[in-house]
Amino acid sequence: MILKSLHGPAISALTLLSLTLAAPKTLAGDVEALIERWQNLELSWEEQYSEYFGVPLSDRSPEFEEMINTLAQQSLANRQTSAILYAIPHEEELELILATSNGLAFQEQVAVTQEELLETVAEFENELTNPRRRRSTAYRQVAQQLHEWLISPLNEHLESEGIEHLIFSLGEGLRTLPMAALHDGERFLIERYSLAQIPGYLLMDSGSRSLRNAQVLAMGASEFQDAAPLPAVPLELASIVPRLWRGQSFLNEGFTLSNLQEQRQQQDYTIIHLATHAQFQPGDADASYLQFWDQRLSLTQLRELDWQDSPVELLVLSACSTARGDLQAELGFAGLAVQSGIPTVLASLWAVSDLGTLLLMSEFYEQLKTAPTPAVALRRSQLAALRGDLDFTPPPLSDNLPPGTLVGSPLPDRVERLDVSHPYYWSAFTNIGNPW
Repeated sequence: MILKSLHGPAISALTLLSLTLAAPKTLAGDVEALIERWQNLELSWEEQYSEYFGVPLSDRSPEFEEMINTLAQQSLANRQTSAILYAIPHEEELELILATSNGLAFQEQVAVTQEELLETVAEFENELTNPRRRRSTAYRQVAQQLHEWLISPLNEHLESEGIEHLIFSLGEGLRTLPMAALHDGERFLIERYSLAQIPGYLLMDSGSRSLRNAQVLAMGASEFQDAAPLPAVPLELASIVPRLWRGQSFLNEGFTLSNLQEQRQQQDYTIIHLATHAQFQPGDADASYLQFWDQRLSLTQLRELDWQDSPVELLVLSACSTARGDLQAELGFAGLAVQSGIPTVLASLWAVSDLGTLLLMSEFYEQLKTAPTPAVALRRSQLAALRGDLDFTPPPLSDNLPPGTLVGSPLPDRVERLDVSHPYYWSAFTNIGNPW
């Protein structure tokens, strides 16, 4: 098989691996080499994340067959054929490893230098986030080039294996890349797959869980002393609780760390929704934080909240911003789930417009009521945004809404007129941690 890069010579596939999982067997040299490479990669990334967060994050050994079995079991449970795609930039090439729930693994080397790849990633992210480009499709050319490097070399295998859910485990410089917005010339990647991101298999929570009949603790702030206001947050909270989900909602003065802990002691909440600024910044884990009404909570402190005491399965952070191009910042973002101890985190790579976030979050919680996984709910929401199908329904006027909720104001009309089809609005949102 011959693969071509737009910016390099023809290259050939290195390995096609077929594993028989029912009975162990002696592995051929190429197979053994690929598994050893995968094991070393997993161990090095576990060490990298543990060093960043300052605590050991896993005591497991990497077992390739175990990963394949996990993919197979979850694919069966969720009726979605899954695969994990590793993408690791090297100085002179990009390494891709694909493992599928059907028991197959493939490895490719793509002829693109690390410098050129990461420069293209930065150009893509700048195109998507530039406020002057919201009506432009100029990002398409860069989106197609990144797709050519990261996805096209494995297209044949993805299609032949019938992959429906694609899980990314990404190397340095790629962890804040909005994979949903990659484009093959005809479709965005999100139109082909539901997507998720993990820091590595060893750091992935793969346990089964159910969000049906879950209660939501929704908290947030619309005003800040040293950050931009988020005026749509009151309506965002009210659109989730009580309009779509049972639970409690707290705004501004009620959005304190002590109140969060108090509410969790009084009631088990499976979903925590925090509509506030979250900054992933250069430096160690203490430099990145979530903004509460009365204080900042660092990533180090986040783990100390003991989320397993009354198990939280999903944390949603709807107004994040990550310092793109910085190794420490991207480790904080990509490692958010394993550091917090919460199986799945839904977070944004950049601070999407306030009204755009309101629209997408309302649709996400609507879809979450019937979707088999958060990743599928997110995909449905992103597709609705892309296709102009978001239909926002303001919450009814009620005494149960948090104080200051903007019901009956001009805000709902502005929301209905907002065009969120550009990937700036929807591609930033990423499913991190448990990919199902």
